[in-house]
Amino acid sequence: MQNRLSEWFNSSMTPARIILIDDHAMFRTGLRMLLAAGISDIEISESASLDDAMQDPQPCVDVVLLDINLKGLNGIESIALLKRQWPLVRILIVSSQDDPKTISQAISRGADGFISKTETAQNIITTINQMLHGQFSPVLPETPSPEQQSLTPRQLEVLNLMHQGLPNKLMANQLSLSEHTVHRHVQAVLNYFGATNRVEALFAARSQGLVR
Repeated sequence: MQNRLSEWFNSSMTPARIILIDDHAMFRTGLRMLLAAGISDIEISESASLDDAMQDPQPCVDVVLLDINLKGLNGIESIALLKRQWPLVRILIVSSQDDPKTISQAISRGADGFISKTETAQNIITTINQMLHGQFSPVLPETPSPEQQSLTPRQLEVLNLMHQGLPNKLMANQLSLSEHTVHRHVQAVLNYFGATNRVEALFAARSQGLVR
């Protein structure tokens, strides 16, 4: 009896619905296959533009994976319309345009998160899974502003790994980040110290007692 109740409960569970909006068909296909293999109980539909996505008859969508560079209305400008169409939807920007200004603009317009297309497959799956289960909090980029007086915790981690002599690839493996993301953090550290290379940055860090 208990097994039958469990089977009935599982069968009555509605799969999470994801809409992938990206004008590159090959990327859509690859991401769809990645998600289907890595996340259970989901339904994924694809659209090449906002107009196509808005034709979806479903009354409820859980997550929209939204590129920025779209034909017609771009991704950032589309956020408000998507929220109006599906008020409870969570919007994750998935884009290669990952400069701090763009990320901050997307979050301020109502996006629930951002992930770079250059992130590892596992990081992309983990982020979307967290968003589906309400466990994801948006993190703004950690590039220091001119007024910033200290490095962020992630930048300090990168600085210490730089001090150990690790290249970007090994730092990415150790921090579970993509090489592209590590490169951005390294550049942020260099910018913070006003350095043109790692040697100059580490010399400045030692003089400030940040590494030994």
